[in-house]
Amino acid sequence: MSLEYAAGPRSLQILALLPAAILASPHQRRSGAAAAAAVAPRRRRRARLVLIAGAADSSGASSSAAPGKATVEDDQFSLAKISFGVIGLAVGGSLLSYGFGAYFSIFPGSEWSALMLTYGFPLSIIGMALKYAELKPVPCITYADAQALRETCATPILKQVRDDVIRYRYGDEQHLDEALKRIFQYGQGGGISRRSAPTLQLIREEVTEDGKYCLVLVFKAKALQLSDFEQRQAKFASFFGPGIAAEIGKGEDDLYEVRLISQTTT
Repeated sequence: MSLEYAAGPRSLQILALLPAAILASPHQRRSGAAAAAAVAPRRRRRARLVLIAGAADSSGASSSAAPGKATVEDDQFSLAKISFGVIGLAVGGSLLSYGFGAYFSIFPGSEWSALMLTYGFPLSIIGMALKYAELKPVPCITYADAQALRETCATPILKQVRDDVIRYRYGDEQHLDEALKRIFQYGQGGGISRRSAPTLQLIREEVTEDGKYCLVLVFKAKALQLSDFEQRQAKFASFFGPGIAAEIGKGEDDLYEVRLISQTTT
């Protein structure tokens, strides 16, 4: 039966609802498929170029070091730079997994399964507790000229502050928590609320224009203004002193810099 014979009013409505690809002739469908196949590679190439360009922009924007200045990586080994929570979870989880496998005769060593389960369970619990209370170290940018002055010009307090914030800590809510609590006077008259407290984002070691060692603390504080830091400039100098001069600066994206300049010279 031809379409002309069956095309009544209701049949015409049904044909109008069908996609154009179904009603097209075989030659038209082959031509459309070839055109789509030719366009698809060009679209994929465009998308790939956009992704590569975006990755290059993000990597360049994430760099916090000043261009043209040589930086030094801290490759000194220290146990304080290792997460004990990760170690506890790895060792405890391995003992538990192998202990259960040996107990059910999946792995060899069934005579040691009880011992592995006995030690694996508490190690896993300790690892989870340490991981929960863990405070990760902040990034540290050290310029080569500042590293040369650290041993001779940095005060013992500045050295201690640097060592404390670049290692893992446990039980503290944030780095320099006690110092910020005294300087900003959480919940006291003339102070700020605890939820508005600044958080340390990174530290930077550099040399001032007059050749002095400087430790820069970069904080992020969305609820504070530059005046809140400037009002406490003397408190920063006295808390991290003696022999320290403090300067306050404003960065981008709610970032504030506290520059602790050592007055010790070579």
